[in-house]
Amino acid sequence: MRLRLGQVLPALCLGAAFPLLWYAVWQRSRGNDLDMYQHHLLELQQRLLYADKENKKRSHELSSALDEIKHIVARRMNITNNHTGDLNWKELKLPRKLPMHLTNIYYYLPHLQEYEDAVFPNVIFGQQRTGVSLVMGIPTVKREKQNYLIDTLHSLLYQLSEEQKKDCIIIVFIAEVDAEYVKSVAESIKTSFPREVQSGVLEVISPPASYYPDLSNLKETLGDSEDRVRWRTKQNLDYSFLMLYAQPKGTFYLQLEDDIIAKPDFIESIKSFAAQQSQDWMVLEFSQLGFIGKLFKSEDLPLIVEFFLMFYKDKPIDWLIDHLLWVKVCNPEKDAVSITTHCEKEKSKLRIRAKPSLFQHMGIFSSLAGKIQNLKDKDFGKNLLHKAHNNPPAKVDTSLRIYQQYTLEKVYKGQDCFWAFAPVAGDYIRFTFLNPLEVEKYLFRSGNMEHPGDKLFNTTVEVLPADEMLRKELVDNGSKFNYPATKDGYLKIGAFENGTAEGSINQAIGRIEAIRLSVSSDSPVWAILSEVLIKTSEN
Repeated sequence: MRLRLGQVLPALCLGAAFPLLWYAVWQRSRGNDLDMYQHHLLELQQRLLYADKENKKRSHELSSALDEIKHIVARRMNITNNHTGDLNWKELKLPRKLPMHLTNIYYYLPHLQEYEDAVFPNVIFGQQRTGVSLVMGIPTVKREKQNYLIDTLHSLLYQLSEEQKKDCIIIVFIAEVDAEYVKSVAESIKTSFPREVQSGVLEVISPPASYYPDLSNLKETLGDSEDRVRWRTKQNLDYSFLMLYAQPKGTFYLQLEDDIIAKPDFIESIKSFAAQQSQDWMVLEFSQLGFIGKLFKSEDLPLIVEFFLMFYKDKPIDWLIDHLLWVKVCNPEKDAVSITTHCEKEKSKLRIRAKPSLFQHMGIFSSLAGKIQNLKDKDFGKNLLHKAHNNPPAKVDTSLRIYQQYTLEKVYKGQDCFWAFAPVAGDYIRFTFLNPLEVEKYLFRSGNMEHPGDKLFNTTVEVLPADEMLRKELVDNGSKFNYPATKDGYLKIGAFENGTAEGSINQAIGRIEAIRLSVSSDSPVWAILSEVLIKTSEN
């Protein structure tokens, strides 16, 4: 009997202990899951920090790649020497060896192992400019309805000084593989901005068709439709491609979109704001909307692009930027309340917002078919559509057909802009002074921020000398100055270039009775005069 009790008692103890053991194992399993989750997050964080460190070590490889590009460009100058002739529809043969920090692209886009050249763009035209302070990237795609690209470029280039144009690059990335469409967009850019293309401030590139993976069977996430998932996935790939191409060209990279307008002083404002930052930032935001007006250090772009490519199928681009900042500075071990407060505070040190905004979204029809978006940045403020000056008293008249209340008198007095229907050959705008004046310089600016394309083309600036004997001599014998004379006694002293006419006047002409803007050919667009400055010794 004692033997039986000795056998039963351990059995009972074991039976009682079994549920406790099972509960302990279950709790440990939950703890292991949490530990594993935290371990993965920390591992990802460490990997990004390591990639950041490695990125800085690879700067010399970028320099080598740039040197190789310059040598190749020098051997192939026939590609870009003449941008005023037929479109150079050729691929610039860039070095076909990826810098070390970009080799991970094959891990995230494995299909590229079969198409190694697919990570190199088709450079349609451009002078391969490098070493600038600011590189601006604009991806553009085919839209079902209205295209805003040319107006966007007009706005960005509007009022840029020649010095500013020498220290920046605008890269237009036509993110389509339809060769005919790409060619048509490139030709429209070259036609609209021949000087900027020739000088190298404008570059146009497109991707090889093999760059994109199969986007037909993407997993639907975030409640988005199949079309929207495909659209945002391709958009992530487009941004990544453009950033990698732009990365070695300048100190800073500014991400823009193809349906925005910019404030005239945006470059100086960006440089000034960046110079004021004392802490180590990652993103400076000059618009609160989407991915518009985001400034990055070029040295950070490889790390940023690698993060985009890790999750390009999962979330939109602006969400991925926020997640990258989270990984860099947020602590997952804090409790839910603390982590939110701490995390937002730390992220705000890396992502700094500038006010007022420098860029405004103007498009209505999205690049996603069927989507209408009336997004406006409330921090952009009211658009300045004209600039006032204290001009001398004058009588104004024009042969142009005026639109609504936008009269010539208003722009001369600095009250509003002048707006008229499309000019035709022979049209004029005239300012007749109440008393003849010695005019030192002049400035006429056409177009404005909201309608940057409504400029004066093929228009000359002419002055009428007050001396009647001089006028008669001009009509009878031609000009004794270095200006051609008209049949009615005016001297052609200047002309509009890219919407602006500016210059000084030879004081040997003497006092001037009138200034006339003469249109020599029909214009396809309306005309806006947004600024008139006539500087005399008196004003």
